[in-house]
Amino acid sequence: MNGKREQIALPLDWPQSQGESRLIVSDSNRDAFEHFRKWSLWPVKATLLTGPRRSGRSLLARNFVERVGGRVIDRADMAEEEELFHAWNAAQESGHPLVMIVDRVPPEWEIALPDLRTRIAVTPVARIAEPDDLLFQALIELHFADRGLHIPREALRFMSERLHRDYFTVERAVEAVDRFAIAERARVSLPTIRRALIDAGMIDS
Repeated sequence: MNGKREQIALPLDWPQSQGESRLIVSDSNRDAFEHFRKWSLWPVKATLLTGPRRSGRSLLARNFVERVGGRVIDRADMAEEEELFHAWNAAQESGHPLVMIVDRVPPEWEIALPDLRTRIAVTPVARIAEPDDLLFQALIELHFADRGLHIPREALRFMSERLHRDYFTVERAVEAVDRFAIAERARVSLPTIRRALIDAGMIDS
């Protein structure tokens, strides 16, 4: 890990949007971002995007197609195979890319339709991993900021060291702290955060 994370620096011709300000790049997702930046190099006009839920998959995919056109199919591995087959073909004919967000990729994703199976086999895959240290801390700060709250540095370190590291846990933990602080009429501090997370059963006492 190179110890760097940054707000995503989109190509200059990409219009900025509110959603893009929430895209934070670290080693956990850098390859996926680079994959979409270089979409003109894809072997076909389609891609699979996989990774943990709540990891920003949909945000990344929808910002991408807003810029270049195309279509996003969320939970594509649960969709009708005929629909995916026709969507894949349409992307090749139109030149507008298709992004299929999936929880599983082959062979875990078992595709029954032979024509779809052969097309998915040549479709590139972009992967987002579980958050690394830097992304986990950045997401904690982001979710507190969404609630108009500032988290002290020592409290941020405490949360990042004590919590299970996944995207859903970030959201649950910040919500638990906010609710606890409101109920106790307490400011967001290290003691408040410790008590809130213990009370929520998210860390040991």
